Amino acid sequence: MTVRAAFAAFLVLACIVPCAAQDKGYWTAASSTASAITGDLGILKERITINLVSYPVVNVRPLTSAEVAAVFDADANAGVTGALYHLNISAAQRFLHKNTLCGTESTQWMVTFASGRTLQVAFFSGANPPAFTFEAVRNSPDLCGTFTYSR
Repeated sequence: MTVRAAFAAFLVLACIVPCAAQDKGYWTAASSTASAITGDLGILKERITINLVSYPVVNVRPLTSAEVAAVFDADANAGVTGALYHLNISAAQRFLHKNTLCGTESTQWMVTFASGRTLQVAFFSGANPPAFTFEAVRNSPDLCGTFTYSR
């Protein structure tokens, strides 16, 4: 491998790794729903912490710009990406003000989209992964709520 090819490969990897990890870290509740239900949020590689309680998560796959735009107010042509996670938070779990994430359903899916110092998160119930089209998300009985956090 030439020095030029090695440098190009390094640049590609240097760009991919931070992009994939944009949602990782500690986030402060910024929206009224986040302040009322979850409080601050922490995302690590294999865990999420909500209101000081940790849950295992599995990163299922990255989401395309169109999929992110179907869930959040994002420009589908801007090249943004997000992530789909699988988790299991019991419907009996209470958070701030005795609120739950998905009412009487267990929370099974989490979608994240980080842009700058803002993180948007959507939680879904349901055994199957959510469908990421505008119509499917808009009509989904499994969408529990969307939350905004900041750094």
